[in-house]
Amino acid sequence: MEKDIILKAENISKQYRLGQVGTGTLSHDLNRWWHKVRGKENPYLKVGEANDRAVKGSSDYVWALQDINFEVQRGEVLGIIGKNGAGKSTLLKILSKVTGPTTGSIKSRGRIASLLEVGTGFNGEMTGRENIFLNGAILGMTKKEIASKLDEIIEFSGCERYIDTPVKRYSSGMTVRLAFAVAAFLEPEILVIDEVLAVGDAEFQKKAIGKMQDISKGEGRTVLFVSHNMAAVQNLCTRGIVIKNGKIDFNGNIEDSILHYLNDGADSEDFENWTDRKGNGIVKIKTLSVFGNSEFTLPQVGMPFTIKIKLDNPAKIKNTNIRFDLRLDDNFGQRIAWISDFLKTKEQVDDFNFIEFTIDKLNLNKGKYYITLYMEVDKELSDYIQNAYSFEVIEGDYYNTGNKVPNVQSKILMDFNVCYK
Repeated sequence: MEKDIILKAENISKQYRLGQVGTGTLSHDLNRWWHKVRGKENPYLKVGEANDRAVKGSSDYVWALQDINFEVQRGEVLGIIGKNGAGKSTLLKILSKVTGPTTGSIKSRGRIASLLEVGTGFNGEMTGRENIFLNGAILGMTKKEIASKLDEIIEFSGCERYIDTPVKRYSSGMTVRLAFAVAAFLEPEILVIDEVLAVGDAEFQKKAIGKMQDISKGEGRTVLFVSHNMAAVQNLCTRGIVIKNGKIDFNGNIEDSILHYLNDGADSEDFENWTDRKGNGIVKIKTLSVFGNSEFTLPQVGMPFTIKIKLDNPAKIKNTNIRFDLRLDDNFGQRIAWISDFLKTKEQVDDFNFIEFTIDKLNLNKGKYYITLYMEVDKELSDYIQNAYSFEVIEGDYYNTGNKVPNVQSKILMDFNVCYK
């Protein structure tokens, strides 16, 4: 390994057998053994299908990961992104040595601390304090080293009142808080974080991301971060890997990685087979996409913003016979805005398949929002999908002053003038 390379994955593949408790049957194990003693390759490595959860396959074997190769430099924050079922968590489990690869190898320098799932590595019968010492011992630290970090861990976790209570009585949020504090403060050379931070509240997520930035920039340690929150990935990571169907689909800087991921359809929703909807279906919503100042950028405070809807309009209904409404709600379900083409003067278009709503300067503050879609044809409900899609707005300088408005203060930003007399 090169001097500045702290982690290297070489030809990592992981195969599972579907529908089985174990990895196979006794006959398969005997077959593997017979091939091994004769110096031949495992026969089941030649079978199996790609890891596409949406497609029904013909084989009992599936490759959760196939031929994964990458390197991570010391002090780098690597974002690992991809759709659900792409293989991200499997990769982290292999890197953390929770499970072994079917083929390939991992080379690393130093201790690896992992936060993979709520409660991973914790003994529910032991207290929070005892689990801190247990995890430290697993990392190879002495009792004295752990004790020197104990107060910092407890304070950061915010679980001081419960630290001598068995962990099985903790809520999932408390468990994540303590687990993250343990992983971050016991000074591993490599910190591996899965999506579990989403379990914590907003205040703790912000605190945890700040700590990860300190770990990488201030302390020169390495972080591997998996999340579906593209804003968090963009703010935290320096480089990204996009995993698709168990393979690395892209490897590059974090901005290009996010654009590649979004361009693959992660920023749109297909409603053609959506059943949870109302209306007579004369005109139906087919797809919806949301983006910033181009089709490959995230929505950002103060920047251009577009919601693009593709319609199925076989009867070629004129736009003047259609009313289309959008409702935007925050993550508490409170209505933030209502937009409708009913409020605008329309020029008649006889044959159309798309509707675009654009905002020149997005005045939604940083946060997560939900879109509800409503459409009438000749004043009769044609299509209605509640909470059809969610999207993230990333931070931006709305007032061009360098001062950003905390999203706890306001969901909506307004242009205003101030005058002193």
